[in-house]
Amino acid sequence: MKILNIKSLAIASIFVVGMSSCTDFLNRPAEDTYTTDGFYQTDAQCFQGVNALYNSPWYDYQRGFVKIGDVLSGNVYMGSDNAYQSFVLKSSDADLKNASASLWSVNAYCNTIIENVNMKSGSAVTQTTKNTVIGETLTWKAMAYFYLVRCFGAVPIIHNNSAIISAGQSNSVYKNKVEDVYTYIVKDLEKAIELLPVSNVAGRIDRYSAYGLLAKVYLTKAGYGQTGTRNADDLAKAALYAGKVINESGRTLMPVYSDIFRLKNNGTQSFVGEDLISWQWTIGSQWTCQNTFQSDLGLAGFSEFADSWGTWVGLTIDLEDAFGEDASSLTRNNTDARRKATMMMQGDHYDYFWADKGGFDYDWTKTTSSDGKLTVTYGVGTGSNCVKHIVGDNGDHLAGSGIGMDRMATALSTHLLRLSDVYLVYAEAVLGNGASTSDAAALKAFNAVRGRSVSSYTPKTSITFDDIFKERRLELACEGDFWFDFVRLSYYKPAEAKARLAAQNRGYWTGLEDYYKGKIAKSAVTKTVVNISEGNVFFSIPFPDTDQTANPNLSKDPVSFDFSTISF
Repeated sequence: MKILNIKSLAIASIFVVGMSSCTDFLNRPAEDTYTTDGFYQTDAQCFQGVNALYNSPWYDYQRGFVKIGDVLSGNVYMGSDNAYQSFVLKSSDADLKNASASLWSVNAYCNTIIENVNMKSGSAVTQTTKNTVIGETLTWKAMAYFYLVRCFGAVPIIHNNSAIISAGQSNSVYKNKVEDVYTYIVKDLEKAIELLPVSNVAGRIDRYSAYGLLAKVYLTKAGYGQTGTRNADDLAKAALYAGKVINESGRTLMPVYSDIFRLKNNGTQSFVGEDLISWQWTIGSQWTCQNTFQSDLGLAGFSEFADSWGTWVGLTIDLEDAFGEDASSLTRNNTDARRKATMMMQGDHYDYFWADKGGFDYDWTKTTSSDGKLTVTYGVGTGSNCVKHIVGDNGDHLAGSGIGMDRMATALSTHLLRLSDVYLVYAEAVLGNGASTSDAAALKAFNAVRGRSVSSYTPKTSITFDDIFKERRLELACEGDFWFDFVRLSYYKPAEAKARLAAQNRGYWTGLEDYYKGKIAKSAVTKTVVNISEGNVFFSIPFPDTDQTANPNLSKDPVSFDFSTISF
């Protein structure tokens, strides 16, 4: 958890939060170097101070984002021996360490920004700016803790880095109880809602962003400590806050699902409608400001920079089945537009990838672009590769943003909370502990999400938990979220959560390439079933070993947090 580095993180956040190369998307004045004594003197500088929270400190969680959210949950395939896929995750795992350090870095940034704005902002700074900046920061802090508690369970509540450093407690803090961590998240978001404006600059957090996150937090905490059913009061609050986003924000779903993930829509009015909270990446001289997902997930050879190695990273057979698709068939189902916008399969054509070359054909028999300048490599055993988080070639990036990409660097935003997610949160909260619901508002929300993408869809007149759970998977696949649906379920029905995971097929096909190339008959293609029955990740992830070594108290039982010692 990098508690060892609380001091260095706090100091770093003082000096690097406003670096201009990370903040281009906000069109704020550049401040390449500064000290806090001369900074936070204008509204622009205060916004500049918070800008980095939209990208840089989150960067190392980016690598764990898909592994934790989608490999653990059975959406993404990284090989049957991958630790996240096989559920044998060790505390020495490098991506786990980096993800943890990143989340604590976010918290340190947040604490330092709030302290600086409160103590060092000049007389020219308006109260509206102070409120907005602190509200955005509190929302990011709540998001970091929401990831921490769902990943690791009990974690320390670090409300003020400076106070802990001054007290010499950097390596002696205790974990706090899960229920206290959720209380802390709620308090952060309640204060953020009080401070934030109803609307904000495109891409920035506003009041409805915080309402949406608070709804999801209440839906999750509703099951903690319960057996079989969830807390009715928490469910009611989840529905209340989700309803505010749905009914009051004026936001609407983007009509075309695939457009949500196109670079051309970053920061547009349509983007604001669908997006509630997202990482806003930029391309500049400072590493950690850029989106590197295409490198990890994109087919080798997908761009001109030789910087993608995701050929053998695919979507699982289990997710293909959920979409009604079969990689051993040359005929695509295509009844759900989300399938093609999530996973490439044999025979798919994408006009928004390699647009300057006539589009991209996912075809294992044809590996070269139409002008012969790009050659991709196929080979994943599941027969499908990732689409979300992918930009395309440099021409696609130029067309979408007006600037070129760079090696391991795109500017495509990463959604952390979308409007459709809140719609499904609302439906699940209204369903609550019932077997089904015919509530008109819940049905409207559910049907809006499914109806956007499913051709010839007949709206449902009643929905169950299974309906919503599957819909969340299809809607949010590869967005780092599905694992946390299992965590939420495990809070009150651990056996069911484990059974759902154990029933998945995390295997692979043998003979797909030869079949696609006409060398063997379909009957010669075989499917290996790899299920999960054992592991150490039901349902919290191991603490990084370096943190436990630095702070032995992290291995002890969690303690209650004294909320009387802090203020918001």
